[in-house]
Amino acid sequence: MVDPITVNTNAGETLLRFRDDVVHDEPAVTLDAFLGQTNATAVRLEAGDDARALLPHLGQIALVEISFPTFRDGRGYSAARILREAGFEGELRAAGDVLVDQIPHMRRCGFDSFAPEKPVDAATLTKLLALYPQPYQKAADARVPVWKLRHG
Repeated sequence: MVDPITVNTNAGETLLRFRDDVVHDEPAVTLDAFLGQTNATAVRLEAGDDARALLPHLGQIALVEISFPTFRDGRGYSAARILREAGFEGELRAAGDVLVDQIPHMRRCGFDSFAPEKPVDAATLTKLLALYPQPYQKAADARVPVWKLRHG
């Protein structure tokens, strides 16, 4: 697992990233705008947008930013998993009302970048990420579930 890195973007945004590549700083366009043009490489999905609309275009997308208007809205988790299971390898960013205790679960769904509205306490995040060294279920990340380790 890559340790989180805090990055300040040119747009004044603070990101928490689990990637060591260059930050994609092209502004993300809406799903409708993306589907109407051919040269965008960053897309923002709002709650309720269907991530499956991006599947034919995954090869040209470098960043998908998924909006979390409230921490109670879980649709972004499903969108992330759909994209990762379809083979998307670009940056997958959770933006908005992202709480520190959600980040380990979001990581399991494939998110590797975060733009939370409020700062994340690094010590709390480190503790949460180390809380369960072996997951119990298979997810969109590459971690091997404990049952598979036991039974092959």
